[in-house]
Amino acid sequence: MKRLTPHLRFMQAGILCLALLISRTSAIPQFSTAAIHLSVDTSENNHPISPYIYGLNFADPALAAELHLPINRWGGNATTRYNWENDTSNRTSDWFFENIPNDNPHPENLPNGSSSDQFIEQNRQSGTQTLLTVPLIGWTPKNRGVSCGFRVSKYGQQQSVDPWQTDCGNGIRTNGSPVTGNAPDDTSKVINPNFVQSWINHLKSRYGSAAQGGVRFYNLDNEPMLWNSTHRDVHPNPTSYDELRDLTYAYGATIKAADPGALTFGPVEWGWTGYFYSALDEAPGGAWWNSPQDRLAHRNQPFVEWYLAQMLAYEQAHGVRILDYLDLHFYPQANNVALSNVVDANTKALRLRSTRALWDPTYTDESWINEPVNLIPRMRAWVTTFYPGTKIAISEYNWGALGNINGGLAEAEVLGIFGREGLDLATLWGSTSSSDPWAYAFRIYRNYDGAGSFFGETSVQATSTDPSSLSIFASRRAGDGALTLVVINKSTGLQNAAISVSHLLLGSAAQVYRYSSANLKNIVRLPDQPLTGLGLSDQTFPVESITLFVIPSASIPVSGNYHSYLPLTLR
Repeated sequence: MKRLTPHLRFMQAGILCLALLISRTSAIPQFSTAAIHLSVDTSENNHPISPYIYGLNFADPALAAELHLPINRWGGNATTRYNWENDTSNRTSDWFFENIPNDNPHPENLPNGSSSDQFIEQNRQSGTQTLLTVPLIGWTPKNRGVSCGFRVSKYGQQQSVDPWQTDCGNGIRTNGSPVTGNAPDDTSKVINPNFVQSWINHLKSRYGSAAQGGVRFYNLDNEPMLWNSTHRDVHPNPTSYDELRDLTYAYGATIKAADPGALTFGPVEWGWTGYFYSALDEAPGGAWWNSPQDRLAHRNQPFVEWYLAQMLAYEQAHGVRILDYLDLHFYPQANNVALSNVVDANTKALRLRSTRALWDPTYTDESWINEPVNLIPRMRAWVTTFYPGTKIAISEYNWGALGNINGGLAEAEVLGIFGREGLDLATLWGSTSSSDPWAYAFRIYRNYDGAGSFFGETSVQATSTDPSSLSIFASRRAGDGALTLVVINKSTGLQNAAISVSHLLLGSAAQVYRYSSANLKNIVRLPDQPLTGLGLSDQTFPVESITLFVIPSASIPVSGNYHSYLPLTLR
């Protein structure tokens, strides 16, 4: 028999694939009797998944290495008043407004070897980018020593004091009134953009510029619309629209001048009201939202919209983009969800439902917000309208119960949503033990087999007929063309469902990995599941489980001048 040339064999393989595709698109028999059906279409809604959505704040170094962590944030209230020169931060209202020097084995070498230097070096060891918070507030600890903003010996008795530093009070008098008129220089000294410029020059001298692999990402401070609360010992006046714009102009321009390759994040707002109003609006108390003085003085334009428009105006006037990411924080406001360990049946269900606030315009937030949040699409619409080209980030979020499987399910859902909805960057706040369920949710996406295998980099369309019970997220992996699926059982019972896959010629079997309440310390490799021409027939999903399927695409070996294997994937 005459041997086929490589070109003829390739043509024959293509004809075979077209025949298979035609047969699949003709009358297809049902292959599931389950009440829920999961569908994946690899030809629809394809877009890149940013690796930076899998980020943390102050990550454990070992976990960062295990996850090949893309981004690690140096953030939070204490970073607003961190002095990189003496390695000291003020712990704000979180801890009695105290200046506390960071542990440092060689303070004589400062500023070299500071905690921020160590943080960056830790990130470099795991190939992780740093998101570094720089101060805009105008004050920083004046020296490397313990001091506090509201000393009892100076300002009188207060409602509570630091049990280890009993002269440091919480700034609230015994009658419940706040201490006012204190001296900011009890703890702090005045700084300006030169302080940040010097810091960046220090970082460049140690690690190179952003373009050379140095620090690339900078937060423009942290939750400025709360400064008159969290940092009221130095910033008692409520932040206004104009103040934050002017600070962003000054410090953003300084960062870009010091390191043109750096990328900036703002306004780093705390939550819902901070998206629409300023602290000055809220200052009168009562029903302040009926007459928001600052917003009305700015044509009644919601704060984030106005802020983005001001950043565009700066670029148009100066030819320099000083804001690269719209960065907002989001903590679900429903009772006992965010930053909570409450896991009664009602709260568990609420925690999982409330993830819809990230994307669902039909979901009315079950909190005092009492309207659709629709956060990621809302953010995208804001930047499209008011400052095109700006990326979107959520540098703090937390759905609570991180040490419970319920919080693990919520975290897996949130990470799936971030990828599907096209968020550009996110960093979880409040992560604790790397052996807790939240960390296994990250492992499902970043290292599910302990050998570095990961969820794909291209999101594809995946739908569920009952997403409140079973949700599904799908992606394609570039290296091997595999289709990766994450299915989360959020219901209170075992679920059965088939998974149909269209516009992809499938291999013979899918790998299956599962994390569940049955084994909270491991992602378990299950037996491979056979693939039909349609996908996966009925699968069983245990209560409180996250299941990952890795579905290879079909390949036909060829020879000659072609690659050893040619994936026959039809899009």
